[in-house]
Amino acid sequence: MSLQLDAAAPAMDNERMRRVDAPRYFHLLWEDDLEDLKPVLTAVRDRRSEVVTKWYSLYLLHFGDDRVLSEEEFFKIFEPALLRNKNSLLRKDMDGYAQDILRMGEALAERRVPLQEIIASLHLFEEAAQTVFPSDPPIDAATYAKFDKLSHIRIILLVDAYVRSQVALAATRIRALEIEAQYLPAAERTRYHGLVGKSEVMRKLFERIESAGQTRGTILIKGESGSGKELVAQAIKECGPDAKAGFVSLNCAALPKDLIESELFGYMRGAFSGANADYLGLFRAAEGGTLFLDEVTEMNVNTQSKLLRAIQERTVRPVGSTKELPVNVRIIASTNRDPREAVRKGQFREDLFYRLQAGEIDVPPLRDRLDDVPLLANYFVDLFNERKVRATPVLGVDNDAVEVMKRYKWPGNVRELANAIESAFTFGKAPTVRLSELPRDIGGNGAAAAEAPPPISPHVLTFGDAERDLIERALKMSKGNKKHVAEILKISRKKLYAKIAKYGLGEIDFEKSEGKAQDRRVSE
Repeated sequence: MSLQLDAAAPAMDNERMRRVDAPRYFHLLWEDDLEDLKPVLTAVRDRRSEVVTKWYSLYLLHFGDDRVLSEEEFFKIFEPALLRNKNSLLRKDMDGYAQDILRMGEALAERRVPLQEIIASLHLFEEAAQTVFPSDPPIDAATYAKFDKLSHIRIILLVDAYVRSQVALAATRIRALEIEAQYLPAAERTRYHGLVGKSEVMRKLFERIESAGQTRGTILIKGESGSGKELVAQAIKECGPDAKAGFVSLNCAALPKDLIESELFGYMRGAFSGANADYLGLFRAAEGGTLFLDEVTEMNVNTQSKLLRAIQERTVRPVGSTKELPVNVRIIASTNRDPREAVRKGQFREDLFYRLQAGEIDVPPLRDRLDDVPLLANYFVDLFNERKVRATPVLGVDNDAVEVMKRYKWPGNVRELANAIESAFTFGKAPTVRLSELPRDIGGNGAAAAEAPPPISPHVLTFGDAERDLIERALKMSKGNKKHVAEILKISRKKLYAKIAKYGLGEIDFEKSEGKAQDRRVSE
């Protein structure tokens, strides 16, 4: 459609430049612009069914099977929205219009429609809307420009709603899933107090944790580094009667062996050089709650002896003191070693081992529950969205990336998976986590993934591929009517014939492909 410039438009713009007030709506529209748009807005409102039908045909043509919204969803969302927001604009109720667009953005975010699909669809709406614009008198260029500005406002509002909704949804999902275990039968749990998994080994782990939480006995958690031993300890505390009590953690491997004793039991002023004040110690800091001793087998044997005495007698003696002080603390310890082997080698006191062994819990390595990888990956996507690692939320993980991750052996366990997703957040630019954004070893290029078959490289679409696909879909929609296809694609019939010949589309019977009984070539 060719547009004739309105001769009065430059004079009007000059007049506005002399006005002291600014355009009200995102610095794009003036108050009187809505008045000028009345004929257009009225036409779109009154012929909204026609507009949405044309809009959906364009949406189907451009997105094909990759579209998120079904035809029913598309009409259910957009046809009533056109009535509401056009009425708001005709009343010059811009606040009401904005609220309605924001609600629509939230609805699209809930349906996981990608942001780029939303923006592209809005441009297709402009094209569809123009088919019902008044023709007598025809719309001038200045009015088209105002309608375009209104479309930009719509995009601004939708993007704002979408981004805020994605972040809010992530936070809500995480909070909701954390308490899921309270309401679901054990066999249906996929998340339990921060632990994620639906595999049989994880279901058994959840049961062990729940049982351990009902007592205050000592617990020994065994598992490889990065498998989530501290999360298990926290879950034991949270699902028991001490849920609101304190939780104090000490990594015994992170401190020099000669400092662990003073950290655990505290010390008196003057007990050693640098002890300028009394220090409470972690036992007394955890009073009434839980003390978690991570990698307890790294503690020196003398300190292990004092730890055993503290557990059995429920008293501690600070370094430099002659007095025993009562404590009420539950001890949960962990190790990434085989504790029996550590006992045999003299690294772990046998009596302490048997005292802790009264409650023993094994945390499975991630390689033994690879079916949980998709759940964990999506959990970390939600988590990093909530922490706003990236300015725009990530929508999920691509299927090819998930399949490769399910074949990887994960020597670093869940911690390695979390780091891989965070790395993709940090360095990736796409709206989803892609295979190319995963660390090299996980992606199949390193030695660690040698056991997994190399992933099949996805075919990269060229412009020609995209053009052929677009023309083929248009021919299918039109049942092979080339005149109609040329009008849809806004190209000449001569050019369309050339493209059909170039891509070999003339040999396809599109009517038969749509379920028709006729058996003939593509025709007029």
